[in-house]
Amino acid sequence: MKTKTKSKKVNKAWLNDHVNDTYVKLAKIEGFRARAAYKLKEIDEQLGLIRPGNFVIDLGCTPGAWSQYVRRKLSPKGAAVGELNGRIIGLDLLHMEPIEGVHFIQGDFREEEVLAQLEGLLDGSKVDVVVSDMAPNLSGNDATDAARISLLVELAVDFTKQHMKPEGALVVKLFHGSGYSELVELFKQTFKTVKAIKPKSSRVKSSETFLVGMGLK
Repeated sequence: MKTKTKSKKVNKAWLNDHVNDTYVKLAKIEGFRARAAYKLKEIDEQLGLIRPGNFVIDLGCTPGAWSQYVRRKLSPKGAAVGELNGRIIGLDLLHMEPIEGVHFIQGDFREEEVLAQLEGLLDGSKVDVVVSDMAPNLSGNDATDAARISLLVELAVDFTKQHMKPEGALVVKLFHGSGYSELVELFKQTFKTVKAIKPKSSRVKSSETFLVGMGLK
């Protein structure tokens, strides 16, 4: 009973923090599906990754906040609808509600059928930027979770090496803890420039951080 009571208190505290969160409120006002949009916005504004005319792939795109941000960034007027100067493809295992100008593929890009859909859309083109907010379902077991996180980051890096222009950039989410230094080393082996960024919009208590790799070696 004590455990349940404690769990209820934690959930209530989290919900209270969430409802009163500055970025949650801002997302509602500005029409973003999640506060995560501001994490990518901060990273992009700091490094200038996404530019007019770019071809961007969003891995783990659901519910769509990052795709929404990219879509507005590629709009000549910064709009959520209308003219678009660039291309966006989003992939996720889960369904995503449509976003104007974003071509969504549901499925696992390791599967041949899904990869074939992507290859058809690419039509031989290489992309400018790959962004990945992919995260596993966490089990609570540190070793298991670290392995799951590492796998997703490694998949994003492999995907990028196959489909991105040499001068492009990759953004991935990961967490401090077991396996972190190995993933940083993987980035250093793969990219000319590597940056680790903890956006202000990332929750203070969260161990999440973002790695950005620019220019393939």
